[in-house]
Amino acid sequence: MPENGGKAVASVQGERSSRKEKESGPLNIKFLKKIITVMNQAKITELDLEQEGVKIHLRKGPTREELTSAIAQPVPQAIAPVIPAEPLPAAAPPVVSSKLHTITSPMVGTFYRAPSPEANSYTETGDQVEEDTIVCIVEAMKLMNEIKAEVKGVIKEILIENAQAVEYGQPLFLVERRG
Repeated sequence: MPENGGKAVASVQGERSSRKEKESGPLNIKFLKKIITVMNQAKITELDLEQEGVKIHLRKGPTREELTSAIAQPVPQAIAPVIPAEPLPAAAPPVVSSKLHTITSPMVGTFYRAPSPEANSYTETGDQVEEDTIVCIVEAMKLMNEIKAEVKGVIKEILIENAQAVEYGQPLFLVERRG
């Protein structure tokens, strides 16, 4: 792609003329400079002029074809060497029985066990919960969303650490159903 620093490029087609004719003819240097100034001020990128049999094509920047070819060409990137990592141990999925209910995150956000950093957690392992008991908060887009137990029972396991990012549908608690 030609580098022209955003300056206008002119190409003149027609008969060659002497220096005097260029300075005083229909498309003299002063006239061209004025047109280029106007093009820059008006942010015009391309202009065609014709006067007394002389054609001028002014273009500022690359042509459409040059832009298209530049976009279509992939940019070479440095490739970092691949270093094999030790496989991470897979987290064992929680064993779910028919008595256990999984409370899942209803949205993507940040999991909080308490209403504020100084406050006690809503629930701990072993706590009794009712359907409307608030068990945690999931913050999404600066909104604090209270998550309720949905069932009557006992908190058997808290599956997420405080202030950890959670995904939609991600298990948060295991509750053993009662009554």
